[in-house]
Amino acid sequence: MIRAIGLILSGDPEVYRIASLSLYTAGTGTLLSCTWSIPISTVLALRNFHGKRVLKGLFNAAIGIPTVALGLYLYLVLSRSGPLGSFQFLYTPNAIIIGQSILVSPIVVSFSASALESVDPELRDLARTLGASDLQTYGVIIKEASWGVILAVMAAFNRAFGELGIAMMLGGNIRYVTRLLTTAIALETARGEIALSIALSFILLAITVSVSVAVNLARKPTS
Repeated sequence: MIRAIGLILSGDPEVYRIASLSLYTAGTGTLLSCTWSIPISTVLALRNFHGKRVLKGLFNAAIGIPTVALGLYLYLVLSRSGPLGSFQFLYTPNAIIIGQSILVSPIVVSFSASALESVDPELRDLARTLGASDLQTYGVIIKEASWGVILAVMAAFNRAFGELGIAMMLGGNIRYVTRLLTTAIALETARGEIALSIALSFILLAITVSVSVAVNLARKPTS
């Protein structure tokens, strides 16, 4: 335990390199997911169409998809013999980002849709009465549900930051290239480097908890 704390306090370059890459891949993957997940959640929450309940059910079910299964399917797609093999994404941070963005999309869609649906319907009617277009009305509703959407994004980030299967299968746990906190913990534990594993786990937990605490502290109390 003492050695683990020493590794953190001494600023061990490899430890912080691994942590920074983990933040980069999880953060980028989450932001990439938001580019399509939030528009999808808006449509699911505010529009009525045939098959809406089935589609929402599929997104809810996909929240619990095993990361190793998703990692396997994406591995087949990104491998040299796969349809996207020519891009040579496999065993690069980009592969991890793609995998994590797909993994967390159901979380962002489902949680954001629930937050948008919880907004008082009278707000939508009021916006339309005042002459707002559909796009402007959606903007008002998203603003009203902003904290629910932020919490959805936070949950998605934590899921991406702490996952192992996709990072291992698509990144390969290559030192200085694709080694993340989760993959490094698994490797160092297997090698018997318990102190390093504990140091990395401290950082993993500290960042995950810090993100949650920061969002909750920034949240404005409701009057």
